[in-house]
Amino acid sequence: MPIRIRHEVRRKYRWPELQLNIWIMIVMSCSATCLGIFSWFMTVQSQMHLGTPWLFPYMVTTSALGVAFILLVLVLAERSFPLTRHHNHRQFHSLYGIVGDVNANCQIYVENNKSWGNNINTLAWLTQSTICNCWKTAFALELVNTIFYLWMIVMSWQVNRDVYD
Repeated sequence: MPIRIRHEVRRKYRWPELQLNIWIMIVMSCSATCLGIFSWFMTVQSQMHLGTPWLFPYMVTTSALGVAFILLVLVLAERSFPLTRHHNHRQFHSLYGIVGDVNANCQIYVENNKSWGNNINTLAWLTQSTICNCWKTAFALELVNTIFYLWMIVMSWQVNRDVYD
C-alpha cells in the first residue's frame, strides 16, 4: 500500500484594512467607555449602600469581554493573519428595575427639576444629571456596539468568500 503525503495549503484571509481598523476603534471605544460608566454606577450604588442591579455587573462583564476580544484580535492579527497584502501594522434608589425606569426618573427628577445656585442641592442635581447623561451615553454606545458586531459578522462572511481579493 503506497504512503500518501498530504500537503496542506494554508489559506490566507484578506481583511479590508480600513474597515477593520474603523471597526476596531469604534468597538474598543464603545466597550471601554461602557466598562467605565457601569463600573462607576456600581461604585455609586455601593457608596449609597444600595443593592447593585444585575444589569451593572452584566454590562461590566460584557464590556470587559469586548475589550479583551479586541485585544485578542489585535494580538492574533499581529502574529498570525495578514490583514492586507501589505501587512501594516436624583439619587436613584435603583438605577434599573421595576421601580427604576431610568429615563422616566431622569425626566421627572432631573431634567424637569433643575437646581441653581451655590448650594448642596445644585451639586446633587449636577451629579444626578451626570448619572442620567452617562446612562444615555452607555445605552447609545451599546447600541452602536451591537450594530458593529453585526457588521463584523457580515465582513467575516465576505472575507471567508474572498470578496476583498
